[in-house]
Amino acid sequence: MDEQAKKGILRMIPYGLYVLGTKNGDEINVTTVNWITQSSFEPPLIVLAVRGDSKTHELLKASGDFSLSFLKTGQKKLAFSFFKRVKPEQGKFAGFSYSLAENGCPVMDDAAGFIAGKVVKLIEQGDHSVVIAEIKEALQSEEAKIMTLAETGAKYGG
Repeated sequence: MDEQAKKGILRMIPYGLYVLGTKNGDEINVTTVNWITQSSFEPPLIVLAVRGDSKTHELLKASGDFSLSFLKTGQKKLAFSFFKRVKPEQGKFAGFSYSLAENGCPVMDDAAGFIAGKVVKLIEQGDHSVVIAEIKEALQSEEAKIMTLAETGAKYGG
């Protein structure tokens, strides 16, 4: 296989940017993710990918609870703040305020909205696990254009 061709074509996939919130007991965590799609209307399901060696994966696997904050165009600083693990301090993650969804997972207050729910299936394969999750809660706080990876100038894939 031509590795450069593979890398180039896979980087053409359009990626939105989202903040995935997880929790297990009293421990909460957030991370920026970009592999997500809706996969079913009834029941309402999404599919996302989560790095297998991450704290987020550990909490998601333990509790099955998740939230997903939808970032708006222009929120590059917020998105980039959670590419590495950040612990909550004084009600904020990296200076950004958050609230808790009904399931106790953190959602970013400045996001366009969020969904939250429960993992239905977690498939551990490769360096990322594929997660199928059912939406149990949704809130849209505003109509907005979603931030994409292309807007940030970063590249991912390959």
